[in-house]
Amino acid sequence: MNRKIFKHQLIFHPTLKTLHMGIEQAIQQKNFRNEYNKAMVNILYTHDWLENNIKKFLATESITPQQYNILRILRGSKEPLSTMQIRERMLDRMSDTSRVVDRMLLKDLVIKKTNETDKRLVDISITAKGIDILDKLDNKNIQLDHIMETLTEEEAKMLNQLLDKLRND
Repeated sequence: MNRKIFKHQLIFHPTLKTLHMGIEQAIQQKNFRNEYNKAMVNILYTHDWLENNIKKFLATESITPQQYNILRILRGSKEPLSTMQIRERMLDRMSDTSRVVDRMLLKDLVIKKTNETDKRLVDISITAKGIDILDKLDNKNIQLDHIMETLTEEEAKMLNQLLDKLRND
């Protein structure tokens, strides 16, 4: 069982044998307007930390988090998707899906074809190379899990519930 010992806002994780700073030390800020403000800052800081770790993981296959997300969406789809359909399913809905897809096209990760019924739309499909990259990354998913291993499974479940509640899902 992973136990945490709190002492002066530093968290010792016995399995990892490392000290983790609280948000106050990480950003060198002692005072927050209130706990809601502190939580918001902590979520933003943690998002950046998590994204950097995921980028390192994906760098082994020379793809970005947005490209990874699109490849997973396309692999899970039974049929080709338009860029609009992809954007609706993406984690980062602000990304310029068309440009990301164009970069993926240059890497031979996706195929782009004009839609048969609506010539204004294009259909995007994953290539064998795209599937191969996902298969390689799937075999290393344990590395992604390690990013979160300072939490117990029960704590991860609780975190998921709290984040869902925050978004009113």
